Amino acid sequence: MHDVHPQGPSSATTMPQPPIAFVTGAAQGIGLATTERLARDGFRVVAMDRQRDALETAVAALAQQGLAVEAAVVDVCDRASVAAALDTQPRIDAMVCAAGIYNDAPFLDLEETAFRTMLEVNVVGTFIPAQEAARRMQAGGRIVTISSRGALGGTRFAHYVASKSAVIGLTRAMAMELRDRQIAVNSVAPGFTDTPMTRSAPPELFAAWEAIEPSGKAATPAVIANAIAFLASPATQFITGQTLFVDGGKSLGGQGI
Repeated sequence: MHDVHPQGPSSATTMPQPPIAFVTGAAQGIGLATTERLARDGFRVVAMDRQRDALETAVAALAQQGLAVEAAVVDVCDRASVAAALDTQPRIDAMVCAAGIYNDAPFLDLEETAFRTMLEVNVVGTFIPAQEAARRMQAGGRIVTISSRGALGGTRFAHYVASKSAVIGLTRAMAMELRDRQIAVNSVAPGFTDTPMTRSAPPELFAAWEAIEPSGKAATPAVIANAIAFLASPATQFITGQTLFVDGGKSLGGQGI
C-alpha cells in the first residue's frame, strides 16, 4: 500500500513576485540612495546610469548586502538605450527619474551650449524614461521625477532653474494625461543636498549655500530617498500631479516669529 500525500494549499501556491522599480542616475547621490531604499523596501531594482564603472561598483556593494539590485548602463537621452533596459523586466511598477546634471555660471556669462545641455539631460532625460515606462505600465504604476527647490529661483544657475521648473510642469502634464490609466506621476523637489553634483560647485559656494539652510547643513541623499520611496509606494496611488518639497522649510521663505 502506497502512502498518499495530497497537495495542500501551500504547495500549490506560488510565492508573490516582488515589485519592480527602475531608477535613473543610480550610480551616485540621490539615485543611488533611492536604489538602496527601494531595494530595502522589497523592490527588485534596475539601477540605470551611463557611468559604467561607478554603477557596477555601487550595485555590487548593494548586492553583497543581499539586496535585489542589478545594473543597466543607459544614456537617459537615448531612447533605444532606455527601451532596451526597460524590456529586460516583465513589468514596471515604479520609475524614478533621478538622472540630472548641474553646473555653476552667472547669468551674463552663461553660454548657450551649457544651457542646451542642461535642458537636454534634465528635461529630455526625464521625459524619455518616463514616457517609455508609462507605455509599459499597468494600472497602479508610479512615476517619480526629481525636480528641485531651485525651480523657485536662484542665482548663478539660471539654466538649472529653467530645467527643474520644466520638470515640474512636465510632471503635472504627465499626471493629467495618465490619470485615466491610473498611473500616478509626482515629483520630489530636494533642497540643498550633499551629493557629488552639488560638491562640483566651488567649495566656498557650497559652504555659503549650506550656511543659509534652515538647519545649517545640507540634507543627505537618504533623506531625499525617503520621500521618493513614499511616492513610489502603491499606498500613495491617490496622490498624483504633486511636487513634494523636501528642503527643511526653506521654500516657505521669511523668518518665523
